[in-house]
Amino acid sequence: MERFGSFEVRWAQGSPTQDVSFVNNRTVCFPSGNHIIFVDIQTKKRSVLTSSKGSIGAFAVSGNFEVVAFSEQRLKPSIFVYTFPELIRRAELKGEVHLDYSLLTFSCSSPYLASYSAVPEFALTIWNWQDGTCLCSQSRVGTEFTSLSFNPLNWHQLCLAGKNSVILWNIERSNTQHLLKRVTVELPSVDGSFFEEDPTSILATAKLPYYGPQMPISAISGLVEKLADTFVPGEVRKPVVRPVSHCWTSTSDLYVGCEQGHLLNINPETQKVTMLFNPENYTAGNHPGSRLKQGSLDTLVVHKNGLFVAGNDGVLRRLSFKSTDLHIEEIWSSEEPVIKIDFSPDYGTLSMTTNKGAICVYKLENPGGISTIFSVCSGRFLAVDFLAPGQNYCVTVRDSGEVQAWSVEDGTNISTLHLHTQAAVLACCPSSKCVAVGTISGHVYFVDMTDVQNPRLVHRIHLYHIPVQHLHYDQEGQFLITGAADGHMFVLDAKPSRSFSVIGYTVVGCEVITISTLNIREEKQVKVLALHLEDSVDVVGQTKLETFGLPYEMSTSPLYAEQCADNRGVLKNFIIQKQRYTVEHTLCSAVLGTSNTIYGYCSQTKYIHKYLISKETSALETLNVEKEVKAHQMGPAYLCLSPHHQWLTSVAKDGVLQILEAVNMEASAHIQCHSSRTGGIQSVALSVDGRIIVTVGNSDGTLVCLTWRHKTTGKNKVDAAVEYGHSLVSLMEPVIAVENKTLALMPVWISDTESRPGTAEEKETQEISEKKMSVEITEQDESYTSTASISPSNSTWLDLKLEEAIKEESQQFANIKKDLRKGISELRKTIQGMIRENESLPDMEKLDQQEFDLDVEEQERLQTEGQEEVAKVRKEIELENLIQRYLRDVIKQECWDSMAVKGRAVKAFHSDCEVKNYPMKERSQKEMEELERVIQLRKIETVDINTRRELVEILPKNLADKEEEEDTDEGQKQGESPALIGSLSGSFGIASPYLCSQFDLHTKEEKINQILLLKDVIYNIKTAFNREFEAIYKQKEQEISRVRERNQRLQEILAELEIKENIWQPHFADSEKPERALTVQDTEIKVEKFISPEQTAKAEEHAKAEEKLRQTTKNDNIRERALGDMMGGVLEVKKADALKMDIPQPDCMSKADSVWTEDDRRLVKDYEKKIKELNEEREKYKKGLEAEMKKLQTSIQETTQSFDDALNRLFDRKVKSEMIIYQEEMKIASLAFSLVVEEELNTREAQLNFQLEKIRKQKVQSAEVVQQTKSQVDAYRETYDNAVAEDKLLDRGFRKEFNDVPALLVDQLYKLYKRRPRVQKIRTQADNFHPFGEHQGSARAASDAYNQLLRAMDDLDSPENMPETLELPVWERFCLARRTKLESEQQVKHKALTLAEMQAFLQRRLEEDERNRQAMENTLQELNIVREEKMRSQLNLTAQFLLKQGQVEVEGGDFVPDYSDSILVYRNVVEDLNATIKSLGEQKIASMVESKDFRKGIIQLEWERKKMQMQIEDLHNKARDIQMLRVSKELQKYLFETDHDSRVLHEMSVLEQTLALQEKHHKKNSKNFRRVVKELESKIKHMQEQNNKLDEELQELLVSVSERKLVFDAIAVEKNMEANTEQRYQDIIQRRKLVDLAKSQAQEVAVLRAEVERLRMKTFPALIHKEK
Repeated sequence: MERFGSFEVRWAQGSPTQDVSFVNNRTVCFPSGNHIIFVDIQTKKRSVLTSSKGSIGAFAVSGNFEVVAFSEQRLKPSIFVYTFPELIRRAELKGEVHLDYSLLTFSCSSPYLASYSAVPEFALTIWNWQDGTCLCSQSRVGTEFTSLSFNPLNWHQLCLAGKNSVILWNIERSNTQHLLKRVTVELPSVDGSFFEEDPTSILATAKLPYYGPQMPISAISGLVEKLADTFVPGEVRKPVVRPVSHCWTSTSDLYVGCEQGHLLNINPETQKVTMLFNPENYTAGNHPGSRLKQGSLDTLVVHKNGLFVAGNDGVLRRLSFKSTDLHIEEIWSSEEPVIKIDFSPDYGTLSMTTNKGAICVYKLENPGGISTIFSVCSGRFLAVDFLAPGQNYCVTVRDSGEVQAWSVEDGTNISTLHLHTQAAVLACCPSSKCVAVGTISGHVYFVDMTDVQNPRLVHRIHLYHIPVQHLHYDQEGQFLITGAADGHMFVLDAKPSRSFSVIGYTVVGCEVITISTLNIREEKQVKVLALHLEDSVDVVGQTKLETFGLPYEMSTSPLYAEQCADNRGVLKNFIIQKQRYTVEHTLCSAVLGTSNTIYGYCSQTKYIHKYLISKETSALETLNVEKEVKAHQMGPAYLCLSPHHQWLTSVAKDGVLQILEAVNMEASAHIQCHSSRTGGIQSVALSVDGRIIVTVGNSDGTLVCLTWRHKTTGKNKVDAAVEYGHSLVSLMEPVIAVENKTLALMPVWISDTESRPGTAEEKETQEISEKKMSVEITEQDESYTSTASISPSNSTWLDLKLEEAIKEESQQFANIKKDLRKGISELRKTIQGMIRENESLPDMEKLDQQEFDLDVEEQERLQTEGQEEVAKVRKEIELENLIQRYLRDVIKQECWDSMAVKGRAVKAFHSDCEVKNYPMKERSQKEMEELERVIQLRKIETVDINTRRELVEILPKNLADKEEEEDTDEGQKQGESPALIGSLSGSFGIASPYLCSQFDLHTKEEKINQILLLKDVIYNIKTAFNREFEAIYKQKEQEISRVRERNQRLQEILAELEIKENIWQPHFADSEKPERALTVQDTEIKVEKFISPEQTAKAEEHAKAEEKLRQTTKNDNIRERALGDMMGGVLEVKKADALKMDIPQPDCMSKADSVWTEDDRRLVKDYEKKIKELNEEREKYKKGLEAEMKKLQTSIQETTQSFDDALNRLFDRKVKSEMIIYQEEMKIASLAFSLVVEEELNTREAQLNFQLEKIRKQKVQSAEVVQQTKSQVDAYRETYDNAVAEDKLLDRGFRKEFNDVPALLVDQLYKLYKRRPRVQKIRTQADNFHPFGEHQGSARAASDAYNQLLRAMDDLDSPENMPETLELPVWERFCLARRTKLESEQQVKHKALTLAEMQAFLQRRLEEDERNRQAMENTLQELNIVREEKMRSQLNLTAQFLLKQGQVEVEGGDFVPDYSDSILVYRNVVEDLNATIKSLGEQKIASMVESKDFRKGIIQLEWERKKMQMQIEDLHNKARDIQMLRVSKELQKYLFETDHDSRVLHEMSVLEQTLALQEKHHKKNSKNFRRVVKELESKIKHMQEQNNKLDEELQELLVSVSERKLVFDAIAVEKNMEANTEQRYQDIIQRRKLVDLAKSQAQEVAVLRAEVERLRMKTFPALIHKEK
């Protein structure tokens, strides 16, 4: 395909968004797209390493070996190792990975590389990159991990860390065999605690505990195999720390930084985890570590001076540990989060990378200085183009609005200009150094690049309200054509001298996809091709082509340009001559070529099509494909022509840049400069001569510059392009020079100040005016247009053009508009009058404000919106109601309809007693079949047992009959007694003959069948109770109906008696009639019912029909009227009605008594008699009614009370049934629990079998490895012995080899033969910072030591060290022999180390085999224990007994008695034992009574004796007191005094007088003391004042004294010291004398005190009494 040649990468620019690492002490590197960029931190020079087969995936750097490794992002990728700075491939490592490598890391001191691949292998592989071999690999190591590293001090240790786990790997080696051993580290929770694992074995106890054996949680959960090992219950699960970074320490420990801010220390040998810092244990300010927070430990690196950490807070810190204290030092702070820090190989320089691509370098030798290699570049590249004349500079734009200029020669960033807006597209003008940038806001910015180092923004124009998608200059830079998604294409004058004016616009289709131009100098026009989407609704996604021409005169003549567009800015069609074309395929890119050709790419067919335009013009022409070529497999692609229109360049999402010849469409060259995984190529630009191509990636942030490496066959083609470029540049140079001068003189564009919003008062006034309904309607301004809604600051060029056109039209039709406004004004006045009149009307007659709106369309729109809103709300309400109805139906179906017996209650009439029935569902057919199966099975078992007894038992007939009778009696006793059954179901009348004995339930099937039978018993109990409940319920219904009938009669009686009394009316409660809850009454609805118009019309029709019927049936009924007139409307008069009638008075009673006649008196007398009889009848009738009322009330009370009694009995029955049901449910729970325990034991047994099989396989594998390793060690030991023997042979054969040399010289040579040079380690200054250094076990250290030894041997082999008189050939032969001996010794030493390593490997394998054996034995032991527990649980059954309180001899605890040490015995055994104990107790009591009486006599005699002894002692004491009594004067006076009372009274009077006198003196003394106190207080106050004055004087004196003392000390220091010394000496002597004097005086006082005591004792009287 490379007919002309190939491309090579000249330079590449990218943002370091990934790993940035040191490849040596002064160079950092990072991947960017398909390239690795190396940057010298001192000179800032760059070099690029390009991946030829795909994007860079995993990436690793070794600064010690100066190599880089990376993997490709493609199927079955390889790992490539390159050296630096040669950039030569060192190795290609091919593994079994199918998709991609995730992590790579180098060993610091050994030639080893570790790789980790994620999905699907999850494989960890160790490579020897120098040999290109795979040492070992381990697949399925876990989920995805984020970091991988070797231990710098020991390459045998490896850490693989992810967000959920940290795994340590030990690489064990035996000669050429390598083995990976995994060690998983348990991470703590965020509070620092660790998960306590559940015990994996159960306790082997003699008895089964009541709650079953202690089982692991996995067995309880029913988990087996792998799930059982990793299961953690939710209630004990805590959030675990999430590691995000780690690094090794100089002691081979591991620091781990966590996402939450925790810092861990892990010991790889013991796997002990220590939490060095926990942010949850400290609050801000209490601890220096409180400055660490979440995200502060995202990256770690160890240094000799401490631990350097950084994270998303952008702060670089240094942590140092002193014992248990953590010291934190902040070194540097950044505004962006830090994603990576790394030290140089000499640990003298630290690099820091931010998430926005900035790289900073921190020198430890210069702590104050931090240099920046990369500045922050936010956003991705969007477009690139060459700056005129198109050879030296290229310009890019990022989506953040950064415009950057780059040197084409070396890729240096010349300048950067921030537009402070989001950009969308960029284009460079060929006729000037001007750059046009399209933005998301629809603006086009023009940047002056005449001074590349100082770009300026000189102009801005607003064209769209949507993002600008396309900017395109023609080849000669006369026009700038823009495009957007609305189909509008604007044509601007591209020259700065014309101020980038807009010539006009045209509309094409729906959305512009691509724009292409072709300068036709012969026709003096620019032909424009636009590819756009079809704007038809019927055709979606179809594309069309549209061409039009732009005459050169548009750019050269301003007057002509103004005539090309109408007053609205639309380009006139007869000038541009638009032509539309259709194509068969849907194109995503099209470009206009020479000779009336169009090239287009179709994403569906993956072909580039060539179309030929016919010269005949038509309204809509269909283009046919002339030629097609297969192109990019990943679309969409972008096409562009080279400046000389002979090369067709295509780029696509596959990242491939392809160049074809435009004539024959044959591929000339291609290169993959970006990856398809990052979106491929975003934009491409060709230089004027076509030799340089610049591309930017879609999302990899990489800018790549390519140059031709042409072949001899393509030299002519390239030369033609170069020649055309030179001619074009020479043609454009005058124009460029003129336009650049104009562009340089243009001022810097400054944004117009946007109209400031009104003040707060204006806003508030505006809001009030908008809310207030004003009656007055003001006239609108005459300048009102349809564009008034758009603010001037946001108006586009098209909006302004349209506004100008409208103003012109307004001026043209001003008179017509004036007449229309006049008519509108009159109509407005009429409407205002109507509105004022409406305001004065009542509220009921007022019209809504919208009714006066004359805009009928607006009214209809508002009404439509209102109706739509109402319909929407109604639909939402209906949907909500539907949901509620569905829930109601579900609940009703589940809790009501499915119930064969509905739950209800019955309440008593005169108490709070309430009895509920048992709601019951109908048993399903499956349950009935299962129950029937169990019953049949039990019948078969019963028959089988009876038959087996008859056939198997062989006993004597009499003995058998006797045993049968005993068994029958025993069975009857057990059947009658519920103690062993465990429930009272038999006493309730419900008993199942198919229930098994509690002592016969051993198997799982028997227990399940027993549970089914017990559930059937419970069902029967509930059914029996429900029948009784239904009878009581019907009885209550009857009672209520009777009571209502009687209450009706009572109501009549009370009405006749005219008594106002409330009658007790019984009724059913809601719990007794639960079906009421399913019916909604009208009184329950609190809102107004919505009646639709249809319902209203229907109700009115129904009312009219009823009224018509009533009028029709209403006529004159003669019979009813006659009955009402003659007999009051009744045929029979009741007695009560007769008694209510009054007897009419005689007419004479209205006269005076004096005028009465005899007849009148007789009539009056008869009247009074009738009145008396009527009253008597009324009284009798009243008493009869009262008696009937009492009888009815008594009857109601008796019947309701009898019902309450029946309900109480039913309540007792309910309590008993509940007790029986609970008893049966307890048996079911016990059986279910035993089934659960059995299931747990089965699960645990299965898990142990799985573990045993797993350990057995490991044991077999370890045994095979041990056997294989033993054979290898034996074979290698033989090799080692041979090497030792050969080395000894060399030593022994030395003298034989030099037998031609004199013996004296041979001795000297032998000493030199044994002599070995001493190799000294060379330490550099940089080693002072290195925390690890070189250790003896590293391969690099061994290699360096061997090389130093060889260099030292070269020094020893020099002729200067040759003994005298020794010939040179003999010396050379000697040196060769010594070098051979040295190599033999090194080989023996190497083999000895290898043999020791193999023996250590064998020892570890033996230990591993022993661990597997021990684990297998432990598992077998635990498995046997589980099986024993399983057997014990099946035999040791749990039985339920129903015993009375006296039958339980166990003391009750706080809750449940402990029956663990109890036994169950028959009752007669206890009764016989109690009878024996009772008889023995009576005998013991009798003997105890006899013994008690005898002992009582002894005790009485003893008491008498003690009493007499005490009396004797009392008498002796009295006698002694009398003898010792001193007869005082008071005693004598008392003895001689006869009247003791008078004496006492006299003493009392004397004491009272004394007391009164003392009170008088006390008051006087108190008064004196108060006076003295007042005087003292005044003195104290006076003294305080004096003291204050003295204090002030004292302060002044102290100041003066201190000043004098200072002066004195300064003048005579020595004199003062001598005086002080003498004074101190005199004080010591005086103190010593005083001490001696005090001691002597103390001795004298002691002697005098002893003498006084002696004299006192001498004069003390002694009373001696004689003992009798």
